Amino acid sequence: MIKKYLFILLSVVFTQIPFISSGQLQFSKLDSLRGSITAEREWWDLSFYHLFVNVIPEAKFIEGSVRVQYKVLEEASTMQIDLQEPLFISKVLQDGKELSYTRFGPVYLIKLKKNQVPGAIEDLYINYQGYPQEAKNAPWDGGLSWKKDKNGKDFVATSCQGIGASIWWPCKDHMYDEVDSMLISVEVPEDLIDVSNGRLRGIEAHPERKTKTFHWFVSNPINNYGVNINIGDYIHWNEQYEGENGILDMDFWVLSYNEEIAKIQFLQANKTMEAFEYWFGPYPFYEDGYKLVEVPYLGMEHQSSITYGNKFKNGYNGYSRNRSKMGGNFDYIIIHESAHEWFANNITYIDPADMWIHEGFACYSESLYLDYWFGKEAGEKYNLALREHIGNTKPMVGPYGVNKEGSDMYNKGAALLGMIRQMINNDEKWRSILRGLNETFYHQTVGTGQIENYISERSGIDLSSFFDQYLRDIRIPILEYFFSEGKMYYRWTNVIDHFSIPIEMYLGDNELKITPRRAWQTIETNEGQLIIQPNYYIATSKIQ
Repeated sequence: MIKKYLFILLSVVFTQIPFISSGQLQFSKLDSLRGSITAEREWWDLSFYHLFVNVIPEAKFIEGSVRVQYKVLEEASTMQIDLQEPLFISKVLQDGKELSYTRFGPVYLIKLKKNQVPGAIEDLYINYQGYPQEAKNAPWDGGLSWKKDKNGKDFVATSCQGIGASIWWPCKDHMYDEVDSMLISVEVPEDLIDVSNGRLRGIEAHPERKTKTFHWFVSNPINNYGVNINIGDYIHWNEQYEGENGILDMDFWVLSYNEEIAKIQFLQANKTMEAFEYWFGPYPFYEDGYKLVEVPYLGMEHQSSITYGNKFKNGYNGYSRNRSKMGGNFDYIIIHESAHEWFANNITYIDPADMWIHEGFACYSESLYLDYWFGKEAGEKYNLALREHIGNTKPMVGPYGVNKEGSDMYNKGAALLGMIRQMINNDEKWRSILRGLNETFYHQTVGTGQIENYISERSGIDLSSFFDQYLRDIRIPILEYFFSEGKMYYRWTNVIDHFSIPIEMYLGDNELKITPRRAWQTIETNEGQLIIQPNYYIATSKIQ
């Protein structure tokens, strides 16, 4: 399903020059083919996938097929499908006729024989196989994790954020077009279980092959990197949460020997749901349910199938993320990855350049969880301490059309959102904005501009220069000031030309609110100690 979006990404033709430049960065033709809405992508709209994968752990080998159902938007003769080496496509069929294709790295250009009539619904069948890239440090590098559990049984999982779903299955690997629904069928050794997205429709036994096939159906739109397979010696239990939209199935899958400890640690899942439905609105995927699934890596935000590997400890691998120590009050993976159901899987970035929409809001959600359960002061204390991890080396928004993310998305994103809450200074309005985002952009792909405009309009504050400064510049604003003859002189430095935001501060015992600009301004006041409200991520410099 091609979701609504307000800006146009670069459309690349295959005769373009070898690289494009963005500032000091240079990108190859492959970057553009991977990261842009090419002509071979834009003419068709995804409607349904049936992905079948036979996973053979002993050989670290997979083979499978994908049915691609799509709506024709305009006439065309070439379709782009993505699949990364060393996997390869072995056959492509349409209406029973085998199609030819050419390969350009991870891109397959399939030559269609059938006339593609606008409005028609068509199907393509793709067979593929190979030894997929092994994830060396999942989820950061992506691929398949081939591990063993404590009992020596195979423990296998996929993760592919950033690197793309085409690292393990052939697909239209661009975020702008989410499939409307999907059937995921995974064949595994008969002593193991596969857990994937959505709801389990059935299990087929194959005694002759000593395997089983698990069929999972996803009824909501899903982004490519949100699709996953998780294979292990799992046990399962189910709980029901009474949420804003009725009864939500909460399913939990862990290795058989971890059941006791998991049932204690996973009590936080219900607490997470309560806090986030309060702040963000109803869970976006009641039809597909909510799952926590144990995996052999730290965890990821796979839609309705959140993966977990945080050792059943609070914090991040047992450690608080910052000096506030507040992170020890919750399991980082449960809270952070569950927040992505709202910001990543419900509201999805249209281009990796906008990944801060996922990670900034999810990081900020950690403080909102603390706020809900431990009080506003606890949440603010945690959020302020996250700043120690901000590098300010690259902008938060990356270059578009080349599958390149920005920097400082997590902690600087949380700082940015904490500032907006402070500027609004009305927590009910702020909550309505967070909930409104999830309602307005429900099951949509969006760009940064849409998020900026929505928050500005709903807050009643012109935040255009604020977003330009914090998303697209690496400098931290400095408030310069001095006192002379009963006045305080103040201005912004280290900022973009048009930067101007209101800030709150104490001057001695007096509470003040000013809106500095780059030019000097004055306010009549006696000299005193200047204390800026701490939620503002700025620096100050008193001129002697």
